[in-house]
Amino acid sequence: MSLLELAKTLPVSPGSYQFKDKNGVVIYVGKAKNLRNRVTSYFRGSHDTKTSRLVMNITDIEYIVTNTELDALLLELNLIKKYNPRYNIMLTDDKTYPYIEITNERHPKLIVTRNISKKSKHLFGPYPNVKAARETVKLLNKLYPLRKCPTLPKEACLYYYMGQCLAPCINKVTKEEYEEIISSIKRFLKGDIKDVVESLKDKMYVASEALEFERALEYKHTIEDIETTTNNQKINLNDMKDRDVVGYTFNDLVCSIEIFFIRHGKISARHQHVFEYYGNPLHSIEDYLAQFYQKEVVPRELFVPNELEVETLADFLDTKIFSPRRGDKKKLLDLAILNSAEGLEEKTNTLKRELDRTVHSVEKLGELLNMPAPYRIEAFDNSNLFLEASVSAMVVFINGKPAKKEYRKYKIKDPDSTSDFTMMKEVLYRRYQRVLLEDLTLPDLLLVDGGKPQITAAKEILSSLDLMIPIVGLVKDDKHSTNKLMMSNYEEVTMDKTSDVFHLLTRIQDEAHRFAITFHKSVRSKGVFYSILDEVKGIGKVTKDKLLQKYKSVEYIKLANLEDLRALGLNEDTANRLIEKLKNKDEREEEQDDN
Repeated sequence: MSLLELAKTLPVSPGSYQFKDKNGVVIYVGKAKNLRNRVTSYFRGSHDTKTSRLVMNITDIEYIVTNTELDALLLELNLIKKYNPRYNIMLTDDKTYPYIEITNERHPKLIVTRNISKKSKHLFGPYPNVKAARETVKLLNKLYPLRKCPTLPKEACLYYYMGQCLAPCINKVTKEEYEEIISSIKRFLKGDIKDVVESLKDKMYVASEALEFERALEYKHTIEDIETTTNNQKINLNDMKDRDVVGYTFNDLVCSIEIFFIRHGKISARHQHVFEYYGNPLHSIEDYLAQFYQKEVVPRELFVPNELEVETLADFLDTKIFSPRRGDKKKLLDLAILNSAEGLEEKTNTLKRELDRTVHSVEKLGELLNMPAPYRIEAFDNSNLFLEASVSAMVVFINGKPAKKEYRKYKIKDPDSTSDFTMMKEVLYRRYQRVLLEDLTLPDLLLVDGGKPQITAAKEILSSLDLMIPIVGLVKDDKHSTNKLMMSNYEEVTMDKTSDVFHLLTRIQDEAHRFAITFHKSVRSKGVFYSILDEVKGIGKVTKDKLLQKYKSVEYIKLANLEDLRALGLNEDTANRLIEKLKNKDEREEEQDDN
């Protein structure tokens, strides 16, 4: 049964659908009012390049029926968190905005927070950055005597004697006193600063007349800070409601979204983000807003363009969503759309270059190798000294980017693992046996640093574990520069060294080598490894590191001639001693083998 035929069997009910790839991995989660109509739309007609790329990777469809569209949206968000699908918009690592909070305690205090909870009663913000929020709190703490200590001390601190705290630790402070202070802070943060500034000016004049010029200057600076803090752009909406204004613009590649945070008639902050989307851009924007407001404070009102479907989103956010058609509110919405358009133009080319370096390069690699795009690549590299106590490292690239949390380091356990071939076999067996036992994600491509021996080692291990993972080797020329790929059937594929694919593989190779060398140095610094290089007169730590960074192991250094070693910085005498030492080592090993 084709995917289109399968999609036609879906119910005409609301729900969430999940697309899976050939490995059974969920790559996209969506929602729909009508599952059948929405899912069949992916397999009918023509699509842009991005959506076609998604459809090409779908091999199976699953779905869950819900009672309402709202339930479908909730389910979709939960499944996105669970599966982290490759093609969904993900905001899990996106920044959150700081707020000023008057804590809901018996003795409240002013704090800067990003963690908004239902217990948060008095919130102000969001602020453009945490520094601005902290500076505002610092100013407010000078003006209003709320407590400053995390917990009440047993005696009054310096703030009490400076007149900046009521010292509830030693004094009885009534609820009414706190309410009066909180009310004053609220007025201040809403822009009502006239009384505060007049009071500070009076104190400044008194201090100046008393020749207390330092204190007068301090009052002057405080007044300037207040005016800077409260000098935000005025929005003439003839009301003081808190609302967010959402503008967006999209092209065939990306969507740009702009959110103005309007608080007390002023733009207190703005949020801008440009992201790649798949499928219907309006559905992607709705998903973006749903995820965004799971972390941010939901305002009383939301302004959005009129083509956006808002009924389900309004139910989800439990707020009012409007599409103003005229007047100052429409002008404000147009301003947000204009800013989103500027962001789109500014960032589209940057994002396109980044996609060319990463995801698109992965897809071109798949085309070069005549296989599905290897979105998850695992690459291995070995590092040793004198073949004794060697190490290996694995790096993982997902969508063309390093996934450092998934990197792994290995100390070679088998004392008989004295070559790249045997080390590769040990490490690959340990890695993929664990993958099977713990049901971890298999890579789309296994990348080894080397040619036929390394590929043969990988094939033997994968065969013994009954795994079918494509294998590719990075083949070097006589100058140790990668110039070809070797397939699992040992056929070589020549690469264009100016291509994005070549640069992607070079980044992966360099990162695997860097990670292995760093681990090796770390272990060696603890006195674990000994090298024959230590026995050569004229070779110190710096020269030894250069040799190992260039050739990775003593075995590869043996392949270097006098000219190669001189080019690396060794003088002729030291280079000849090294060549002679390695030659004698080989002769000793041959004698031991004969015996």
